[in-house]
Amino acid sequence: MPEVQLRITDPLLPGLLLINFFKPLVVHRVATSQIASPRCHMKAFFSFYTDALKIALQSIFAHKLRAFLTLIGIIIGVASVVTVGASISGLNTYVVERVSKVLGSNHFMIARMAFQGHMTDDEFERRNRRNKRLNWDDYEWVRDHCASCAEVGAEVGGQVDLKQDGIEFPGAIVFGASANMVDIEDKTIDRGRFISNDEVQRSALVCVLGSDIKDKFFPNTDAIGKTLKVRGLPMQVVGVEEKRGSFFGDSFDRHIYIPVSTHLQVFGRNGLQIHGSARNRDAFQATIEDARVALRNKHRLNGNEEDDFGLVNVEELNNQIDQFTSSIAMVVVPITLITLIVGGIVVMNIMLVSVTERTFEVGLRKAVGATRRQILLQFLIESGLLCALGGVLGLLLAWGVTVLITALASITMTITIGYILLAILVSTVIGMIAGIYPAFRAAKLDPILALTQATS
Repeated sequence: MPEVQLRITDPLLPGLLLINFFKPLVVHRVATSQIASPRCHMKAFFSFYTDALKIALQSIFAHKLRAFLTLIGIIIGVASVVTVGASISGLNTYVVERVSKVLGSNHFMIARMAFQGHMTDDEFERRNRRNKRLNWDDYEWVRDHCASCAEVGAEVGGQVDLKQDGIEFPGAIVFGASANMVDIEDKTIDRGRFISNDEVQRSALVCVLGSDIKDKFFPNTDAIGKTLKVRGLPMQVVGVEEKRGSFFGDSFDRHIYIPVSTHLQVFGRNGLQIHGSARNRDAFQATIEDARVALRNKHRLNGNEEDDFGLVNVEELNNQIDQFTSSIAMVVVPITLITLIVGGIVVMNIMLVSVTERTFEVGLRKAVGATRRQILLQFLIESGLLCALGGVLGLLLAWGVTVLITALASITMTITIGYILLAILVSTVIGMIAGIYPAFRAAKLDPILALTQATS
């Protein structure tokens, strides 16, 4: 290694001091005074920061246990932020998937009182008085006049208590459905088939069972071809729907599907819903508007009159879900960031200790030409690097926690790149902020007093 001789004029340190050139940061000021070309300036710039990083890493790994104990607050803080973020993202994914299973994709619904979000009591009463009940001819009109619709179907629901052969099943939901509702709502039939167009036209006494009802009345046997009484009428089972699970406590496996024409005769002509789907996502909004205009024309509404029906669609519902989960994140994530602030205070304390321990080093570097700015940047880089390392360890801990929760609780948790960047960025910034005071304290040290105190 080459050596350079620097004469220090301090009367307390006479003679020549030999400084090894393995720390170019010390002689950076001397070296840069001789640089003329921009290329050399750039080389010196990168050399300075490279050496600062090396010194920071050497300082961290020289006291591994102390560094780890210092980083516990940062590690826990980052892990908390990422885990909470993964939980919120998982909740959003879970709800959107469930909604897609219930409503299908590119699906909209028109009903007398369909609405999304919160509605005041006054608004509900106003719509209740204004909106008309949808009839079968409304469905046929939209079906015939919505040119951009891929499918237009009809559905109506009602609740009934089932009882047969001494077995009771209270609170079953009986849906009257057109034959194409299986495609509009992306239903999956496990055994048999769904209702056919012919059965809808002739009001046939057939049904498709949800898995819970099938297991209740026909356990350990094939239900296809069997008979189940609904409102005293014997319905032949033609299909069994695949198990769909529940959504916020509401089970989708307690459903029975019968022809919509049969339902209207058995349960009355109330609550008819018109369902439609677009050919693709790009045409979804245009398809909704086409169906809306068709029904407005059927009801003879003028251009300035409000709709006398309600319309909801999957896309708007998903947007509301995104807004809901985003609101949760805006409240919860800042709370978890408090742990990072606590960790930053610990880092500040340790950096103050580090400045005290390295008083001689700082004084020596300043004595041979290091500027305040260089000393300041060195300690800021060290504190930022320390917290960034804690951020990486926190990410690893968060990943382990999410994998464990997913495996044990069967809850989907998604670590998104946004929360990863947020955790790393915030932890690094907190490290830099926590290092400002110790770095300023180190930069303001008088080299003569620093060397005198360290050697006394």
